[in-house]
Amino acid sequence: MSNYIPTIGVEVHVELKTKTKIFSNSKNGYGQMANSLTNVIDLGYPGTLPTLNEEVVNLAIKAATVLNCKIRKQMHFDRKNYFYPDNPKNYQITQFQTPIGYDGYVEIELNNQKKKIYIEEMHIEEDTCKSTHRGTKTLLDFNRAGVPLIEIVTKPCMSSKKEAVLYLEKLKELLFYSDISDCKMEEGSMRADANVSIRKNESDPFGTKVEIKNIGSISNVGLSIEKEIKRQEKLYNNNETFKEQTRRFDDKLEDTVLMRVKETGNDYRYFPEPDIPFVVITDEMIEEVKKTIPMLPDERREKYKELGVSDINTNKLVQNRSLSDYFNQLLDKNTNHKIASNLLLGDISQYLNKTEKEIFDTTLTIPRFLELISLMEDNTLTSKNLKEIIDIVLESNKTIKEIMKDENIENITDDNAIREVIKQIISNNQESVEDYKNGHDRAIKYLMGQVMKETKGKANPKMAMDILIEELQ
Repeated sequence: MSNYIPTIGVEVHVELKTKTKIFSNSKNGYGQMANSLTNVIDLGYPGTLPTLNEEVVNLAIKAATVLNCKIRKQMHFDRKNYFYPDNPKNYQITQFQTPIGYDGYVEIELNNQKKKIYIEEMHIEEDTCKSTHRGTKTLLDFNRAGVPLIEIVTKPCMSSKKEAVLYLEKLKELLFYSDISDCKMEEGSMRADANVSIRKNESDPFGTKVEIKNIGSISNVGLSIEKEIKRQEKLYNNNETFKEQTRRFDDKLEDTVLMRVKETGNDYRYFPEPDIPFVVITDEMIEEVKKTIPMLPDERREKYKELGVSDINTNKLVQNRSLSDYFNQLLDKNTNHKIASNLLLGDISQYLNKTEKEIFDTTLTIPRFLELISLMEDNTLTSKNLKEIIDIVLESNKTIKEIMKDENIENITDDNAIREVIKQIISNNQESVEDYKNGHDRAIKYLMGQVMKETKGKANPKMAMDILIEELQ
């Protein structure tokens, strides 16, 4: 057990899902040929002027809303001056004095306790171009230059790697479900940096802060925080001190590596961007944006549980956006939602994985799905039958009853008919009945096999088993 208290803050850059870039009409795309999505504004040609993309402001308002932030009604952009090859203008357009969102929070749940992770501020800025280092050369791809970002900065309010991981998972889920970003860390559309320091007691001032950059996945954020805490503990235990520094996470070493020591504070000489007018956000703009927010994950979880869906199924549905959107069409329908969730996550998911399709690419309309649920519920169709016809159900437009007729599927759901068969089998198999009464488990399996054989597999197994036990007793 450690004698130190960690203090952790997280900064996240998220690329926004807009069609074009923040200050130019170049396409906002990923994975295209290098430098094919650029123009003179992205390349920082002298004399070019930025034009603010309205959709960027709308998505930032949406993000501020889902992250419970207060929204600044009047804001401006600032120039952050620095010289680096990825930044041809020698300044980045960002928000320093007037971030669009501030004082927000995201709620996480750890050990059945809810905790708010506080967001200090959220601002809009442009992304820089992508640098690739090859030996002694550095190659620049300007496709990413000018892609709109929001940067979300938490307060230093987390005290474990677990909290940081839960916060990032929740943040990713919220931004993805709100259609703000696709949040693909592997493509760089969501990037996280962690700030870590440790101290002995709550009453002590914060320890020396280390910033960890270049972390490519949420699990690696947890790992890099853990490694950094251990590294700092070792130094303090040896009575050593260290300077504030920036480290990066190295995938191969699974550890943090020193990038640079912060000898002096960076002087970015911020000043208001003279080429972009101040932006006024009205209550009408905020209301219009709020109308576009779909049902968020926590509300979905709440609704699914109310409808009797198990916790496991609820979480699996929420993890799969398209299945969750499909299931939402059943919320106001009078049907068995438990069976619906089992079907979606069982045979239907297997089919979708196998064919690499989405549920909306299949022929399973809501009326046909409701018919399927009702046939499963009254045992007219069994799980075994469904496995045989699932491809047809999801590829043809016939009703489920028509498919059953074509495939010659017919089940005995009349319990009187099944009871007659069972009585006959019991009187013909007295030896097995005696074995059952003497506690031999195999006997009931044998009798059940006889029932299925006699009914050519058309008796509903659960119903048949219930009647068999009843008759034997």
